[in-house]
Amino acid sequence: MTRDEFLRRLQRGLKGLPAETVGDIMNDYAEHFAAAGAEGRSDAEVAEALGDPARLARELRLEAGIRRWEEARSPSSAWTAVIAFLGLGAIDILVLLPVLVTVLAVIFGLYVALLGVFVGGGVTLFTGPFSDFPGGTAAAVLCGLGLMAGAVAFTALLSIFSIWLVNALLWFGRLHYRVIEPAIKPERDEP
Repeated sequence: MTRDEFLRRLQRGLKGLPAETVGDIMNDYAEHFAAAGAEGRSDAEVAEALGDPARLARELRLEAGIRRWEEARSPSSAWTAVIAFLGLGAIDILVLLPVLVTVLAVIFGLYVALLGVFVGGGVTLFTGPFSDFPGGTAAAVLCGLGLMAGAVAFTALLSIFSIWLVNALLWFGRLHYRVIEPAIKPERDEP
C-alpha cells in the first residue's frame, strides 16, 4: 500500500471528527512516513507496520471520544465516546450490545419516570392546597416538595451512575484493546 493510499483511507475513517483533530492526525502520520522514508524504509513497509488504516482510524476515534469525554462530561460527549467504543469492535458486540442497550433503556426509563415524579410533585405542590388534599394545605405543600426533592436526588444519583457506567465502559474498551493488541499485531522476527 502506498503512502497516499494509506493516508486517504485513514482520513476517510476519521470522517466526522473535528477538522483540527483530523489535520493533526494526518500531519503526524505524514511525518511518520517521511521519517521512515529518510531511514530508507519503503511506503509499503511503513503501511504494513502501521496496520489497517480503517482499524487505526477506529482506535483514534475512540481515543478522541475518550479525550472529549474527559474534557467535557456531557451527554453528547458520552454518546460520542460510547459510539466510538462500539465502532472499535474490540469486543464481542453480539454479547455486549444487548446488555448495553438494555442498561441504556432502563436508565432512560428511570429518567422519564423521575421526570414524571418531579412533575407530579409540582402539580401536587401547586394544586393540592386548592383541592381537598388529605391532611390539608400543609400536607399538600410538603408532599409536593418531598416528591420534587426526591426526584431531584434520585436523578442526581442516576446521573452519577451513568457517568460511572460510561467511565467503566471506556476503561474496559482500553483494557480489552491492550489485551488483544498483541494478537492483532503479531511481532515479527527481525533478521
